[in-house]
Amino acid sequence: MKPTPLTFEKCFVDFQDALEQLKHEVQKAKSQDLSQKDEAKIVRSFELTHELALQTMTEFFRQQKHSLRFSGSRDITVEAFNEDLIDDGKGWMDMIILRIKYNPIYPESAQNELLGRVKKDFISLFENFARKVSSRIN
Repeated sequence: MKPTPLTFEKCFVDFQDALEQLKHEVQKAKSQDLSQKDEAKIVRSFELTHELALQTMTEFFRQQKHSLRFSGSRDITVEAFNEDLIDDGKGWMDMIILRIKYNPIYPESAQNELLGRVKKDFISLFENFARKVSSRIN
């Protein structure tokens, strides 16, 4: 059986599902003390949501027949900012940098910073992206 090709719409739906799961994990964590397992769930959920946001952006540009070649998440993010898909380019770049810095074998401070920013900033960045993409679709 031939796999279904990715479409912008499918990527966006997957992104929205991942964002809801991330918000659920963060909300659940607010009502209890975070165990290492809970922290790991939030980080994995955040990483999946970010990857799906980048994939949605890439498919959006492909659908728009952009001739640009992206060499990574930074290029995609800059172009998304230029196309007004995201409104806080610095926040999104911070997100990329924190993902690069985060590694389970590195100091706990990087994980704490990542978790704090997910709760404080990154969810709202994802929500703004979802709002902007939804307005483009409609």
